[in-house]
Amino acid sequence: MKVIMLAAGVGRRLYGDENDHLPKALLRFGGKTLLARHLEILGEHGIDEMTIVVGHRKDDLLTEAEAVVNALGMGEGFLKSIFNPRYEESALLSLWTADAVMRSGDDVLFMDADVLYHPELMGRLMRSEHRNCFTMDREFEMDDEPVKIYLRGGEMYDFGKQMVNGYEGIAEWPGFMRMSPEIAVKVADAVQVHIDNDTELATYETAMRDVLVSEPAGTFGYEDITGIPWTEIDFPEDVTRAEEIIFPQMEEFEPVSRASGE
Repeated sequence: MKVIMLAAGVGRRLYGDENDHLPKALLRFGGKTLLARHLEILGEHGIDEMTIVVGHRKDDLLTEAEAVVNALGMGEGFLKSIFNPRYEESALLSLWTADAVMRSGDDVLFMDADVLYHPELMGRLMRSEHRNCFTMDREFEMDDEPVKIYLRGGEMYDFGKQMVNGYEGIAEWPGFMRMSPEIAVKVADAVQVHIDNDTELATYETAMRDVLVSEPAGTFGYEDITGIPWTEIDFPEDVTRAEEIIFPQMEEFEPVSRASGE
């Protein structure tokens, strides 16, 4: 399995349009950067190759990544990087730069870099029986910001920030998913369509949704990670929540066995 991690953005919603702050992946909680936590968790699950897409202050990100990889003894070939020269424009362009990884013929694990989470979240995804699998949390604040997963008849049928009708279940997507080689190629194709149609400012979730809604029901499964502490870091209040609520919860959390979503 290959990993694609998007870490190129400038963090506008956290720091403002014009800023030179360190990337969000280098925020520290409990003395460790988010990036270091990601790498440690991936190492525990036997991942042997990760491609990180960088842009804003890329040298700082790669210095940290290389230091952690070396400290963990992950091997010379573990860490790969791709620079997105248009990192200020959209995350869809970052995913586009990783096109070769998406078309590599391997399973692909996609992940955002700006998430603090208990390792059990990744464990649920890695242990899943679903070849194509989203993670989802049923406990969230219903507004326009969360990327939402919509369920009907126990199956995913829509995905994105937009509100849709007719759902029987709804949950938030934490930003992690795994794809079979076939679906990874279809997502790469959907990204390319947006590039070709000059809609590259669309979100990468839009390309994922394009594939989800065009595939037969049951192509995508999900793992319900409700109750596992996690938070995405987008706004200043998210940093405070991560420090004061999520990180303490992570230290106290004890995983329990749960069945895969059906």
